[in-house]
Amino acid sequence: MTGTGNALGAPAERREGRQKVTGGARYAAEHPLPGRVHAWPVPAGVARGRVTAVHTEAALDLPGVLAVLTHDNAPRITEPDDPTLAVLQTPGVPHRGWPVALVVARTPEEARAAAEAVRVEYAVEEHDVRLTADHPEAYEPEKANAGFPARREWGDPDGVFASAPVRVDVSYHVPPLHNHPMEPHTSTAHWDGDRLVVYTSSQGGTAVRAVLTALFELPEDRVTVVADHVGGGFGSKGTPRPDVVLAVMAARETGRPVTVALPRRHLPSVVGHRAPTLHRLRLAADTGGRLTALTHEVVTHTSRIKEFVEQAAVPARVMYATPASRTLHRAVRLDVPSPSWMRAPGESPGMYALESAMDELAGALGMDPVDLRVLNEPEREPDSGKPFSSRHLTECLREGARRFGWDRRDPRPRVRGEGPLLLGTGVAAATYPVLVGPSRAEARALPDGSFVVRVNATDIGTGARTVLAQVAADALGVPLERVRSEIGDSDLPSAPLAGGSSGTASWGWSVHRACTELADQLGSRTGPLPDEGITAHVDTAGLADADSPYARHAFGAHFAEVAVDTVTGEVRVRRMLGVFAAGRILNARTARSQFIGGMTMGLGMALTEGSTMDAAFGDFTEADLASYHVPAHADVPAIEAHWIDEEDAHLNPMGSKGIGEIGNVGSAAAIGNAVHHATGVRFRELPLTPDKVLAGLARPVTSGRGG
Repeated sequence: MTGTGNALGAPAERREGRQKVTGGARYAAEHPLPGRVHAWPVPAGVARGRVTAVHTEAALDLPGVLAVLTHDNAPRITEPDDPTLAVLQTPGVPHRGWPVALVVARTPEEARAAAEAVRVEYAVEEHDVRLTADHPEAYEPEKANAGFPARREWGDPDGVFASAPVRVDVSYHVPPLHNHPMEPHTSTAHWDGDRLVVYTSSQGGTAVRAVLTALFELPEDRVTVVADHVGGGFGSKGTPRPDVVLAVMAARETGRPVTVALPRRHLPSVVGHRAPTLHRLRLAADTGGRLTALTHEVVTHTSRIKEFVEQAAVPARVMYATPASRTLHRAVRLDVPSPSWMRAPGESPGMYALESAMDELAGALGMDPVDLRVLNEPEREPDSGKPFSSRHLTECLREGARRFGWDRRDPRPRVRGEGPLLLGTGVAAATYPVLVGPSRAEARALPDGSFVVRVNATDIGTGARTVLAQVAADALGVPLERVRSEIGDSDLPSAPLAGGSSGTASWGWSVHRACTELADQLGSRTGPLPDEGITAHVDTAGLADADSPYARHAFGAHFAEVAVDTVTGEVRVRRMLGVFAAGRILNARTARSQFIGGMTMGLGMALTEGSTMDAAFGDFTEADLASYHVPAHADVPAIEAHWIDEEDAHLNPMGSKGIGEIGNVGSAAAIGNAVHHATGVRFRELPLTPDKVLAGLARPVTSGRGG
């Protein structure tokens, strides 16, 4: 790309793309440090209890084994804020899969063989891993995830619902879901004298360094965390996981660099998951389609050692205008692995349930589902009363309907077919909040006319290096090829993690300010630059995290067409379309990729992804990619993502909103609504696998309009 002042929005190629496809990009396990060895965890074989003995003799006698760490001999750490990191500190076993030992050996194969030779004895306690809506130990927490109040209520939703002329009272079930990034959770740690260097697969190296300095009581300037290339995270790498703690422990114990790469089958037990959510929605409307009451109640599970409550009812607080509403979360503490972040936590399962219920309401009203959503647009955010900084959901719905050919749709269910196939189309809305945090950055001008921006951002596959260079080039008014970006090292200016669709907004704000200040310096200078160049440093604390008088959200609309095989029960998605309003799009190429990736993840949620908890065994049955099925390219022949031009002056200097998660929000509901339109049967439990579809098709079909 050449020219000045036009870097933002251009479809610039990812700068590290060639490195990745040729193998030049190094991930956390690919740093061949001299003398490096490997470690393999031993997972707990019971769902609840206490370790009474660990027999390591057979493992230590095997070739290549250097050490076996247990709660008796592992290095001590300070008590962590996150209890899931307190590994090998006590004999307690809070859930199946909890690490009870760590074998260190010369090779991964030797470490794995030795781990299998370790024999552990337990005092077993009774466990409970079953989530039910009426569980006797369900409680209402003070907060749901991310600090949201567990309950919000206004008006008289129960009274209004009881007297409403049109009502929908439905329940939905979203099963446990797993992140499963392509690169498993991996860390390589080594001690260089009294200095700790860690290469880790993480969404935020600054946070990892802060945790390690606290756990191992080290000065911050003696810890370096490198997360140069990260093979996906989807939230599961948003905070440190046990792999990095175990790697540092083993490196300290053996005096060697140690790599811990968690086996794929261990991930569901130790890196978090999307907790199952049981939803009940009650929607009341007048005969014209205006909502008069909305109730969304969610029951979910959390672990015994850490409270994490999926905030699935929160989207219902901002989506539609209604004079009466109650949104409520309840949780049950079970003997399960601790749930955690997964792409669009809260919004993804919450909007699946809400948008499915809205589709059911459209059917009860005999109203077009697009028109119903447009009719119930709020003038202000219902929960806070704040004006929206921008809200173009109606435009997304209308533009999506135009592109999708929605006007040609016969609203009656089960009227289109091709032989044994039933065809249908569906729609759903999407929302995701605008999040941003304070960040530091440095911009430097060099004598040769080039520029360097430095910030400890993390690229988890989103193209952060490229877009930050675009932000810098735009602020400096120079061609993109003259700007280089350095990221992924905790020795760089500190920055927040890549999560909550907040990364680019947070890092870009600080980069933009640094480059603006640098441009001012250059404008007032005469003569050549010194050899080291000149530098501008900024910190957006107090600015990026300041309260806003506006409710800031991204919005979108999803459309899907499906074919349902009445013989096999298989659902095939023929096409998907997403149209989004996400502020200024900073890189057309990488943005489209992010939108499509999120939509595909929603397709997996709708049709293939789901985990079951074995009540007797106390563990997830689907623990690897052979049994937990993620979608592939062939699962949707045509998928398109578009956006509308949206200007919003109340965001950040770039005018951008996050895009990493909104593509995932609502896409599962659009597919589920399309399946109902095709079959006339409403399926309320995900995923829509052939067994569920065949059972549903065997039930009598109720007549009705809408879909």
